[in-house]
Amino acid sequence: MAVFPPVRPQHLSVTDRALKFYPHTILKTMTSTSKTIQYQPSLPAFSRIVYGAWRLNDEPTTPKKALEKIHACVEQGITTFDHADIYGNYSCEALFGEALALDKRLKKITQHVSKCDIMLKGDKFPNRRVKHYDTSAAHIKASAEASLKLLGLETLDLLLIHRPDPLMNHQETGGALDELIKAGKIRAAGVSNFKPWDFSLLQGAMKSPLVTNQIEISLFAHDCFSNGDIALLQQLGRVPMAWSPLAGGGLFGDSPAARRLQPVLSGIASRFGVQADAVAIAWLLAHPARIAPIYGTNNLARIKKISDAYKVKLDRETWFELLELAAGKEVA
Repeated sequence: MAVFPPVRPQHLSVTDRALKFYPHTILKTMTSTSKTIQYQPSLPAFSRIVYGAWRLNDEPTTPKKALEKIHACVEQGITTFDHADIYGNYSCEALFGEALALDKRLKKITQHVSKCDIMLKGDKFPNRRVKHYDTSAAHIKASAEASLKLLGLETLDLLLIHRPDPLMNHQETGGALDELIKAGKIRAAGVSNFKPWDFSLLQGAMKSPLVTNQIEISLFAHDCFSNGDIALLQQLGRVPMAWSPLAGGGLFGDSPAARRLQPVLSGIASRFGVQADAVAIAWLLAHPARIAPIYGTNNLARIKKISDAYKVKLDRETWFELLELAAGKEVA
């Protein structure tokens, strides 16, 4: 089994690089709000908060409107974008690529993550009888090539296996990822929704390190802090990526847990002059595992405030107070 040393964090600024391509009017807030993290030496610095493009085409939109959302992220130093082949019923990568083509400067200062192996049935693939997973070398390579073409990129910064595949041949899957890295099609590989044993199985078949595991993490999805998901990544020095950090909006719903949390989230938000969602994101940022939340709102006004989470500072007791309210019980 291959053993890799921990990847140590290097907080490198993307500001100087970005300002070469954007006027100060576009990046006026970047110096004060930019937060970056190094996943692995072969990768550029990623923004700590990632914008998730999965809802980009929820309501059919235009490349120009999508570009407004990309610009709103970049203005705040949020330069890393999360994609998947299946997002928007296989439509979001193409839309995002068309938006990038409208401003070619963006490709030099943005980083792109995509995912593959989920095979949806439906109108795009009428011959598929059932939703399934495909981690074969042929599919992984074809998916990577398709994402590059749709996004208009020469190299994908990071490709993830989207879901654990019970039929995965780890030697074949790992070999395909290594080959894509060697060929310069992707800079690094990772996984999504893998348990520690799945992660270790695939890593053992690879020459290159898996640099992340993208998992569900939020005030409502906090089992990862006690079931080994986060512990393994911390041990290896890998960066966890957090999907659905606002529990799909559930934090602001009407469940008993949401009703317990909302007054406290609002109180903290008021003290820092932000909205309550920024506090929930800051709760993740406070963890020493260096969690990278993926913020997936499709509302332009809310996108413009994503970086407000950096303004919130939580002490240890407040962090545990929020955990207790979310769980409905104090820690054991």
